[in-house]
Amino acid sequence: MSPDSWHLSEDLDDVLDRAGPFLRSRPVLHNTPLTVLEKWRTHPDAFAPGTVLFGLLESEGAIQALFFRPPNRRLTLTPLSPDRADALAARLTGLGHTLAGVTGDHATATAFAEAWQRYTGATPALRLGMHLYRLDTLTPPDPPPAGRGRPVGERDHEHLMRWCRELAADLGETITIDAGSWSGTRFAEKRYTFWETPDNIPVSLAGVNPMVAGMVRVDPVYTPAPLRGRGYAAAVAAEVSRAALDAGATEVVLYTNAANATSNALYQRLGYRRVTDWAPYDFTYAEQ
Repeated sequence: MSPDSWHLSEDLDDVLDRAGPFLRSRPVLHNTPLTVLEKWRTHPDAFAPGTVLFGLLESEGAIQALFFRPPNRRLTLTPLSPDRADALAARLTGLGHTLAGVTGDHATATAFAEAWQRYTGATPALRLGMHLYRLDTLTPPDPPPAGRGRPVGERDHEHLMRWCRELAADLGETITIDAGSWSGTRFAEKRYTFWETPDNIPVSLAGVNPMVAGMVRVDPVYTPAPLRGRGYAAAVAAEVSRAALDAGATEVVLYTNAANATSNALYQRLGYRRVTDWAPYDFTYAEQ
C-alpha cells in the first residue's frame, strides 16, 4: 500500500464530518477517538487549532482508519493491518514527524511500533498491558457493601481533585490537578459518583465520559489504598454502569491494567467481557 493513501489534516471539523460515521460504526473499538474528539468539539478551550495532526485512510470512497497526534506527540490509532501500519510509519517519517509513542489495540500498536523502529531506530517499550472490556449483562454485587452511590457535586470538588491527584500518582502520571488546571486535565469532562458509607463518608469514586454514539466509558474507578478490599469499587462501578444503561447507553466499556488480577476479576463478576488487548508504547531515541 502506498504511504500516500493517508490524508493528513489539522482541521477538526473536517475530520469529524468525514470520519464521524466510521467512528460510530464501531463505538467499542473506537471509544478513545470518539470521546477525545467529542471533548475537543464541545470544549473549545481543550483544543488549540493547529496543534493536533489527524490522519484519515480512505479506500473506495470510505474511511478505513483514523489517527490523531496531539501536542504530547503520542499517536492514537484505530485498528490497522500490519501493511497499513507500515505505510503510515513511512508517511510520517518521510514528512519529518516525530512521535513520543503510540496507543491502540495490541496488534495495531505493536505493528506500528515495530515499523517506527525500522524507519527511525527508536526503541519501543510497552508502558502497560491493558484489556478493553464491554458490558454484557450487568450483575451488581449481592449483597453490596453498606452505603449508597451519590453524584459528586460542586461542594465535593476539592475532595474529587485530591482523589484524582492520588490516582494520577498511582498511575505514574506527572500532571498537575488543581482548581487552575482542572479544566485542561483528562478528568474534567466526566461525571462522577461517590460510594458513601451509611454515615455519609465517601469511600470510593467512579467517573464516566459523556455518551457518544450510544457508548459510555467508565473511567476512572478509584478507592484509596486503606479502604480497598471491602467491595466499594465494585459497588460504585456497578452504580455508574447501571446509570449509563438507564440513560440510554447501548455500549458501556472500560480499560483495565492487564496485570491487576483483582480488578479484572471484579469487572468480570459485574458482567464485563474482554474484547481485546490494548497497548501504549513509548519511544526512546538514541542520542545524536
